[in-house]
Amino acid sequence: MPRPLHIACLQTRPMPTMETALSEALPLAEAAARAGAEMLFLPEYCGGLASEGARLCPPSAPEQSHAFLEGVRGFATKHGVWVSIGSIAVDGPDDKVVNRGYMIGPDGGVFGHYDKIHLFDVDLSAGATYRESDTVRPGDTAALYETPLGKIGHTICYDLRFPGLFRDLAQAGAEILICPAAFTKMTGEAHWHILNRARAIENTAFVVSACAVGAVPGGGESYGHSLVVSPWGEVLADGGDIPGALHAQIDLDQVGETAGRIPSLSHDRIYTVSTTDRRDVA
Repeated sequence: MPRPLHIACLQTRPMPTMETALSEALPLAEAAARAGAEMLFLPEYCGGLASEGARLCPPSAPEQSHAFLEGVRGFATKHGVWVSIGSIAVDGPDDKVVNRGYMIGPDGGVFGHYDKIHLFDVDLSAGATYRESDTVRPGDTAALYETPLGKIGHTICYDLRFPGLFRDLAQAGAEILICPAAFTKMTGEAHWHILNRARAIENTAFVVSACAVGAVPGGGESYGHSLVVSPWGEVLADGGDIPGALHAQIDLDQVGETAGRIPSLSHDRIYTVSTTDRRDVA
């Protein structure tokens, strides 16, 4: 039997404060819920993002008093929908924050959370340097949410470049792999679509990636183009380069059907890498 699911990605702009971030996200969420979406997906740092040169400086608060988290939990309760908070900055140890994503249930409860494992420390060009680890403490545990609507593996942004994480989540049963992001415009134009399609094809799972769009306060720009990709690698929906809600109807039975056609998840082999010294060659 088909397992249809109406989902929506909320393509929000990076906002400097939690209050402005809520003002950006909640109207889009309201419209998506009224249109029938059962599960909503928000981008990385949807609770606010700013930068100071190479440093990312998202507004943060303790988890128990985080205004954005509380606002979304209230929304989920009011509308009876599932909401994936792609990530927000939560106060952590050592004067750093954690880049933490949440799955919120229709009762407003925290169903689970994930702390971003791979931090964005890169030198793209002379004028585009990022050091997420200056202010963020990395996580060390993958997250699989076994919700009544489907099994969802949570990754965040730069994680997209580490296929082993996606593989582990898919082999643990994930039907939807999510990668909320604030992908830079430069890398997004080059790699965003290719990487999302590759993660779907490799793992015969849906990939749902809500991405922030527009200028980051303090410097930088997010790419947008939130995506819903089928297990066959087809782009089912693309959010383009403006804020808004991106809707898609997906059938989770397609995950098993695709895996039946190409059962690569069960074909992994253990191997070693052998190196050869030219002097050993006759």
